Amino acid sequence: MSDSNHTGTFFFLAGLPGIEAVHKWLFMPLCAMYVASLVGNSLILWVVRSEPSLHQPMYYFLLMLAVTDLGLSASTLPTVLPIYLLGLRKVAMDVCLAQLFFIHTFSIMESSVLLTMALDRFVAISNPLHYGTILTSPRVASLGLASVVRSVGLHIPAPIMLRKLPYCQNRLLSHSYCLHPDVMKLACVDTHINSAYGLFVVLSTLGVDSVLIVLSYVLILQTVLSIASKAERLKALNTCVSHICAVLLFYTPMIGLSMIHRFGRWASPSSRMLLSYVHFLIPPVLSPVVYTIKTKQIRLRMLRFLGSGGAGIRDT
Repeated sequence: MSDSNHTGTFFFLAGLPGIEAVHKWLFMPLCAMYVASLVGNSLILWVVRSEPSLHQPMYYFLLMLAVTDLGLSASTLPTVLPIYLLGLRKVAMDVCLAQLFFIHTFSIMESSVLLTMALDRFVAISNPLHYGTILTSPRVASLGLASVVRSVGLHIPAPIMLRKLPYCQNRLLSHSYCLHPDVMKLACVDTHINSAYGLFVVLSTLGVDSVLIVLSYVLILQTVLSIASKAERLKALNTCVSHICAVLLFYTPMIGLSMIHRFGRWASPSSRMLLSYVHFLIPPVLSPVVYTIKTKQIRLRMLRFLGSGGAGIRDT
C-alpha cells in the first residue's frame, strides 16, 4: 500500500482500563516519576562530567546508561502524560511509528550498555593491574558507538515495514505508547515477515546480551572464588552490586511482560499495562538512586551539590 493511503491514519492509545474516573489522579505519580528520572539521570551526567576523578571507564559507562534512561523516559513521556491529564488518546501514525522506533532503540541501547558494564566489571576484577590499559578511552568510545549503531541500525527497518501495511478500522492499541508488536497486530494482512524480523531483533540483541551478561558473571564468580581472602572477595563482589541491581531492574519486568504476551492469555489488560509501566518507567527512576547509594564518589558529589554537607564529608 502506498504511503499516501496512510494520510490521516490515527491510532488510539490506552490508559489503565476500568479506572478512567481516577486517571487525572494517576497523572501526579506518573509525572513525579518522570521528573525523578529526568532530574536523577541529568545529575548523574553532570556529576560524571564535572568531577575529574570520575573520568574512568566505569563512570563513562554509567554516563551512557544515564543517557539511555533519559532517552527512554523522553520517548514514552509525550503520550503517557497527556492520556492521564487530558484524556488525549489519538496519535498520528507517523508520530506513533517514530515513538516506537525511539522506545525500542533506547531499550536495546540500554541492554548494550548493561553488557559493556558487565565487561567492565569482569576486567576490573579479573585483571585489575591492566584495567586502565585494556579499557582505554578510545575503546570505551568505540563500545559506546557500537551500541548506538547496532540499536539504530536494527530498528530502522521496523517503522518502514509497518508504514507499508494496511490497517483495519479497529486501531486501538493496548498500551499508553506505541510498541512494535502492538501496532503490528492491527494490520489487516499477513504479518509473518514483520513478526519474524521483530523476533530476530529481540533474540540477536536482548537474548544475546542477557546470555553474555550471565556468562560474564559466571567468570567473575570463578575469579572471586579463587581469591584467598574473604574480605577481598566481598570487596570485589560489592563493586558489582549496583550493576546487578540495574540488570535485574531492566530484564526482570521485560521477561515477565514477554511471558504474559506469549503465554498469559488469562492475564488481564491491567496487569499487562502495569508490567509495561514497570519495565519502561521504573528502571530510569531507580538506576540513578542505586548508583548514588552504592557509589561513594557520586554520593558525596550529589550531597555537595544539594548543600547537605557533602563538601565537608568529601574533604574528610
